[in-house]
Amino acid sequence: MSVLLETRQLSKNFGEFRALDDVSIAVSEGELVSIIGPNGAGKTTLVNLLTGLLRPSAGEVLFMGRSIAGMGPGKLADRGLARSFQLIAVFPQLTVRDTIATALISRQGKRWQLFGRLAADAAIAARVREVAEMFGLSDRLATAAAALSQGEKKLLDVASAFALNPQVILLDEPTSGVSTADKHAIMQILIAAGRKAGVKAIVLVEHDMDLVAAYSSRIIALSAGKMLADLPPKEFFSDAQLIAAVVGKRRQH
Repeated sequence: MSVLLETRQLSKNFGEFRALDDVSIAVSEGELVSIIGPNGAGKTTLVNLLTGLLRPSAGEVLFMGRSIAGMGPGKLADRGLARSFQLIAVFPQLTVRDTIATALISRQGKRWQLFGRLAADAAIAARVREVAEMFGLSDRLATAAAALSQGEKKLLDVASAFALNPQVILLDEPTSGVSTADKHAIMQILIAAGRKAGVKAIVLVEHDMDLVAAYSSRIIALSAGKMLADLPPKEFFSDAQLIAAVVGKRRQH
């Protein structure tokens, strides 16, 4: 299995505060790697470093063997690393069709300009239909995002990132706010869509331990900016001390 995304001795300081301390991870082809930890563990900082929104204070972030530190989500999407956009929060009035198209055009605008206008419009429309079908949203294309169910909204957020044909996709709590009954259905759609779209690996930030246990290849646990574990689910969930350190702290809030 080839390593697609990795960090080497990654640290990030905000003034005197060290949000992430000497974290080294690797995500290989075929994996779904979950990043977990209590609030304040450093998960958001790690995600923002992986997706080029932040520059590290020390260490490296590599995608396909090349440094991507501070590159920014737009350039990274062109290279094949995408993050769910949550465009719905910004543009709830857009239809499903327009939301997916907006993601496509915003990230690949220069590429579409190489086509004639009609050819570009046809290519975008075809890709929008293809992505909507993968996520079971074909019959909702004309529906405003605000009118979707919470589960459908989550699927649309992720569909917007999938529209870019990523090799690796980073999903930040894709089932938050969704009923427990719907969470597994959403995860199964996401994973099936990933396979169909040729996504080589998924990085998942998730609080729901049932989902983490059911779908992860490996679990990376953070606490206070440090990495506590990088283990397969069976080994992670058989370690009571580790679970208490990572999950127990969160339960006390």
